[in-house]
Formats: sequence, C-alpha cells, structure tokens
Amino acid sequence: MAAGAPRIFVSHLAGVAVFDPTGDQVGRVRDLVAMLRIGGRPPRLLGLVVEVLSRRRIFLPMTRVTGVESGQVITTGVLNVRRFEQRPTERLVLGELLDRRVRLVENGEEVTVLDVAIRQLPARRDWEIDKVFVRRGKKGGALRRRGETLTVDWSAVTGFSLEEEGQGAESLVATFEALRPVDLANVLHHLTPKRRGEVAVALDDDRLADVLEELPEDDQVEILGKLKEERAADVLEAMDPDDAADLLSELPESDKERLLTLMRPDDAADVRRLMSYEERTAGGLMTTDPIVLRPDATVAEALARVRLPDLSPALAAQIYVCRPPDETPTGKYLGTVHFQRLLRDPPYTLVSSIVDSDLPPLAPDTPLPAITSHLAAYNMVSAPVVDEGGSLLGAVTVDDVLDHLLPDDWRETGYQGPEEAARGE
Repeated sequence: MAAGAPRIFVSHLAGVAVFDPTGDQVGRVRDLVAMLRIGGRPPRLLGLVVEVLSRRRIFLPMTRVTGVESGQVITTGVLNVRRFEQRPTERLVLGELLDRRVRLVENGEEVTVLDVAIRQLPARRDWEIDKVFVRRGKKGGALRRRGETLTVDWSAVTGFSLEEEGQGAESLVATFEALRPVDLANVLHHLTPKRRGEVAVALDDDRLADVLEELPEDDQVEILGKLKEERAADVLEAMDPDDAADLLSELPESDKERLLTLMRPDDAADVRRLMSYEERTAGGLMTTDPIVLRPDATVAEALARVRLPDLSPALAAQIYVCRPPDETPTGKYLGTVHFQRLLRDPPYTLVSSIVDSDLPPLAPDTPLPAITSHLAAYNMVSAPVVDEGGSLLGAVTVDDVLDHLLPDDWRETGYQGPEEAARGE
C-alpha cells in the first residue's frame, strides 16, 4: 500500500488471499497481530496470521507486506514457516478486539467495537490501528435509533487493555460467516478459551454442531461444558450421531446420562446404540443416517434424496435398498445402488431392478484395518454395516475411517502438505 492510501477496515481482510510476487497464492489471512501502547497512542500493527496451504498458521511481518489492494495481500515472497505462537504483549485484532465493550473518552458512554481501521504511516513501512468503528446502545439490546454507529479515533475510546467478562462475538462470527466448518474450527482452536466460549455461544446450533465435529476432543469437551445443558443437548442432536457418540464418550458418566436424557428420544437412542460398539469397529465408526429407500422407490426419488444439501459427498455417493422399516435398523438389507448408476437409468426405473447385491456388507464388529482394506479393494467411499439378522445398521464413510487412521492430534497440528512432507517437517 502506498503512502497516503486510504484506511482499510480489518473485517475486509479476513480470509483474503496472500500472494507472492510471482502471483502464486501462499495462504489466507486469518487474523492480524497488534501491540497495544500506553498513553492513548494507536497500536502498532506487527503482522498478519496467515494460514498457508497446509493449514499451518504462520506469522507474516508487516515489513514483508508490499501491497494490500483489490482483496489481496502481496508479500515479498520470503516466509518463515515456523508455526505462529502469540506472545503475551500481542493482541489478535479479529479474535480479541472486535465485539469488545469500550467507553468513549468524551462522555464515558459504553459502546461496542464493530471494526477497526489500519493505515500505513507516511514514508514508512510501519502500520497502525488509528480508527475504531463502534455502535452505541446497550449490550445485547436494540439500538436507541437506527444507524447509531460512528467512527472515532483510537484515542477517543478506552478499555482495550482490560479483560472483559462478557465480550460478545457477533462481529467476529459475521466476519467468518463464509468459512467452511473445518476452517472456522481452526479459527476457534487458536482463540483463548474465554473467547472460544463466547464465539460458541454466538453460533447457531447447526453451525456449532458442524464446527464441533471438526475440533480436537479437548476443545469439544471444553465448549460443550460452557453451554447450558439444554443447549448442549440441542447441539448434540444437530451433530452426526457418530460424532455425538464420540463426544459423549469423553464425558463423565453422570454428565453423559444427563445430556442423553435431555436429547430427543430418537436421537438419544441412535447415540446409545453407537456407544455400545467398540470405538475402532464398523459399528463404532458408522453413521446411522445413510440414504435408505424401499424396493419400490424410483430412480427419481433416489436422485431427490441424493440432492439434499445436508448430505456429505460420501453419503450421497450411494443409496441402500431395504425392506421396511426405512429407519436404521431397517428391515432386510437388499443391496446398494451407486450414484453413477442412478444417472444412467430413466427416472421411472425401480431401484430394486438396478440394485447391486454382490458387494458384501460389513459386520458391526469388523475392525478398522479390515474396513480400510474393504473400501480400498472395492474402490468405495462408504460401505453398509449389516447385523446377523440382515438389517442395515448404518454406513461407514471414508472420512470417518481417515479420521481414525491419522494421528490423534492431527486436528491440532494440521496435516502435512506435499512441500512440508518433502522437507521432512
């Protein structure tokens, strides 16, 4: 950014792509790092937290930023790939400053921080936070009149250096609204426990459920423990049954039973059934919500089910044909119809006429190595789990298998990209 260029509000930088001088993308901006200063002086912007393509978070000093324009950040191309670690004197701008309640110096009025603006100092490569965009009105309440927001100098507000017990998270949540659940989970993992809890409270049940499924177990237990019990039960209901069962298995027995009692009976029954199997078996890994159709269903009906947006790609890859009842555990399992086969046949075709009954199902006690071999041998992304009586119990998907094949801490350390693996990192 050239000297004298306009200010940039930090919410516009969240998720922005970072490029090297040759135009190759090296990552995305996940936060900004600032250092507060005494005497009302604007904080100095130290650098950016950049998530590189391997999902490792690194620190990019502002001295290595050559341009911030047109929704992109340009760097000198020199990156230190050591993992970012926040120091005690540093503040994360998106994670810690937004949504904070501060006071206007002029009259002591309490306001909420919606955004802050940064600028590059003239004739220098230093950056600072010089403006604060705030909203008047009581915390959590309606504004006293519409559009009651204003932009003030940093020196016109006070309270950024104080810990706040009930800092909101609405602006931070809105900033990361477009992130995939796995990326938002990565954001939460790197926040302080206090801030992580505040963001979790601000998310709706479905969004929080999706994010919890992508977090390490310690973070899952911590966040669930900060929710009111009724809401915790609602979030567990919104999670995939196998993920909810894994999370509940980490809790003390008394907490587990209390939450199961608060859940809807049907959802609790699915979770209890999954918890009855050994963890690293087909029964412990399966989901109880695959696509199940009766033999008289048509290809058109099957395609309509496959189109449901909440289905993962692995579950949408095939349907399972069973006798009634349609819910797991079903009636007699008849076979599988793959998505590609559905695309090749007329819409009025009955699924019973195109079912693949040659593919052997998995027993619920099938161990993880055998599941892996089964999926690899038959080139499958999911496989049916059938009990001794021939009823479909659920389906094991390749994403759940990979989750258990990777190291236990892979969500915390991030996976290795090709370049990191080549360097032996």
